[in-house]
Amino acid sequence: MPVSLRQIRYFVSTAEHGQISQAAAELGISQSAVTTAIKELEQTVGLDLFIRSTQGMEMTTAGRQFLFHAYEILNKVDEATNLLLPASDFSGRLTVAASYTVIGYFLPNHLGRLRRAWPNLDIQLFELNREAIEEGLLANRYDMAVLLTSNVINSDLATETLMNSRRRLWVPARHRLLSQGSVGLKEIADEPYIMLTVDEAAHTALRYWSNTSYRPNVTLRTSSVEAVRSLVADGQGVAILSDMVLRPWSLEGKRIETIVPTEPIPSMDVGLAWRRGAQFTPAMEAFRSYFHQTFFLPSHR
Repeated sequence: MPVSLRQIRYFVSTAEHGQISQAAAELGISQSAVTTAIKELEQTVGLDLFIRSTQGMEMTTAGRQFLFHAYEILNKVDEATNLLLPASDFSGRLTVAASYTVIGYFLPNHLGRLRRAWPNLDIQLFELNREAIEEGLLANRYDMAVLLTSNVINSDLATETLMNSRRRLWVPARHRLLSQGSVGLKEIADEPYIMLTVDEAAHTALRYWSNTSYRPNVTLRTSSVEAVRSLVADGQGVAILSDMVLRPWSLEGKRIETIVPTEPIPSMDVGLAWRRGAQFTPAMEAFRSYFHQTFFLPSHR
């Protein structure tokens, strides 16, 4: 039986959520459809990809290996269905500033597509914090920026959000909060908390915590997403982070589960920024048009 894209998508969603029910809810299908697809996939592969338990779906070693291939397959399909025709006579230079999280977890795949679409577009990329990006755009050192638009505060900049990444609570596998019907900041405040600091994550977190009478029990502050991932997976604390940086396992192969808090947690918004009133060059237009097409945004003038 050939492997289908449907089976791969259902498998990836289940691997990321660790629960058939959550995967079905995200995909908008029945739990039985997900269960059947995964069983068919395991029969085709000839290996168990998950260990089933009352706690959910935990990937086997084969499952973790298959997930890497599944991501690659879905990325290739995504590339093939979002083709941009190269403009062979187009050339130009574009200076782009980007923040740490964007460079690490958002831009790399898009940069590759841009270079294939416009091979003569010379993109000069600079990693900076938000304050330096804003100052550089206003001083005309950078043409455009890709950053967390939810953090931009300077009214002299124009912004355009491309995607909204939901924030969820990260907990280790079999954590006690997974068995509770609802989990809010009150329950989270009782747990040791790993606070990410990069890209103003701590400042953003304190904004939504400050709307309640609770405060996180911060045991460590770190600028490393991978450190948060490993510490949470190892049972040393919990964290609230966005789905954009979520991977369901640590570098050590330990499982991370997620919970949607009962309180409304603001999303992490990623998008473009430029100096308000700036005259768009052909390179800027090409860059912006690529993201409009990729994220199905309305065409701009």
